[in-house]
Amino acid sequence: MKTDFTAAPVGTRREFLKKTASTAAIVLAARTLLPSGAYAAVATPEVTGAKLGFIALTDAAALVIAKEKGLFEKHGMPDVEVLKQASWGATRDNLVLGGASNGIDGAHILTPMPYLMHTGKVTQNNVPVPMSILARLNTDSQGISVAKEYAETGVQLDASKLKEAFAKKKASGKEVSAAMTFPGGTHDLWIRYWLAAGGIDPDKDVSTIVVPPPQMVANMKVGNMDVFCVGEPWNEQLVNQGIGFTACTTGEIWKGHPEKALGMRADWVEKNPNAAKAILMAVMEAQMWCESMDNKEEMSTILGKRQWFNVPPKDVVGRLKGDINYGNGRLVTGTDLYMKFWKDHASYPFKSHDSWFLAENIRWGKFAPDTDIKALVDQVNREDLWRAAAADLGVAAADIPASTSRGPETFFDGKVFDPENPSAYLDSLSIKAAS
Repeated sequence: MKTDFTAAPVGTRREFLKKTASTAAIVLAARTLLPSGAYAAVATPEVTGAKLGFIALTDAAALVIAKEKGLFEKHGMPDVEVLKQASWGATRDNLVLGGASNGIDGAHILTPMPYLMHTGKVTQNNVPVPMSILARLNTDSQGISVAKEYAETGVQLDASKLKEAFAKKKASGKEVSAAMTFPGGTHDLWIRYWLAAGGIDPDKDVSTIVVPPPQMVANMKVGNMDVFCVGEPWNEQLVNQGIGFTACTTGEIWKGHPEKALGMRADWVEKNPNAAKAILMAVMEAQMWCESMDNKEEMSTILGKRQWFNVPPKDVVGRLKGDINYGNGRLVTGTDLYMKFWKDHASYPFKSHDSWFLAENIRWGKFAPDTDIKALVDQVNREDLWRAAAADLGVAAADIPASTSRGPETFFDGKVFDPENPSAYLDSLSIKAAS
């Protein structure tokens, strides 16, 4: 589906909305252009705005582009704010507060976080905050990067090459620190999977520490960590500054893996279902725009702006195109390891993928072994809203998955996760906290 963003200039829309905000909201919400050129009737949003948080990571691009390109306005939500968050902990705290209490209503978020919040695992006094996942924001393109002092180990996808070096450092009385962005979040799970596959126990052989994404490079520069996992542009910036190297991208661990999500407070979604769908439609259109290789340069320039990431566009654009300078003598171009925003159903929140994140958090002790994975996924995952938004957008049938499951997933070490049998997957893993 090709979306025409030139049909109504942003400036014209903005002026019109200022003059007749309520009328414009109704008109824009009720008239969505379909590929055929016809218009589909869309229910009017209950409100004209929401507060959405984001972290300075490339996979937040859909929210940024939806704001920059006037897509929230287009769908009757001219007052949507896209607000930078200092860390994933701050994102959680602001979601707990909610937009009405000077917090936020939704966010670009690590896929497991809504589940951890929904069950009260990471909230103050373990008070549950019901959450909903409305869409996936991207697949692939996170990275695991290593300090330059380990370059001679030749470590890449096989983490076992670090085992001896880490053991030697620990024997000398020094800590080996592995940084991630939030306990139980995606980066925590990627680095744990990678280390464990190489025979390194992430709970015994290293110390895991939490560092906000934008602070990763600075902390490695001063020697606060030996290895980290984070999204872009921070792995690329590390290489560009000559501080360390990328051992592997997460797409090499699990090809086509899910990553961030669009999460919102469940009470906001329940109160404003039409507005939630309008936000979804704007974000989905932005994902289509982000997917086009023709837009990567402009996208990198937009994301690099001070109010968004405040980084040189060159730190963003390379890996967006699949060009990867690992920083250890490996340089590849035109790979398919670039971040996907729409291709191959990247936007659709497969329930089977959420099941893997819950299984891994059972593996590492965040959830009890007897957790009913399917029931919990059904409570949080709102793929039904995604399908409704896709229908109103006139999304091609080929871009709408037939099933809520993508089926069994195979990892680089040969392990297979069958969403119909998570227990078998967990039983196949030799290093884990849960037994």
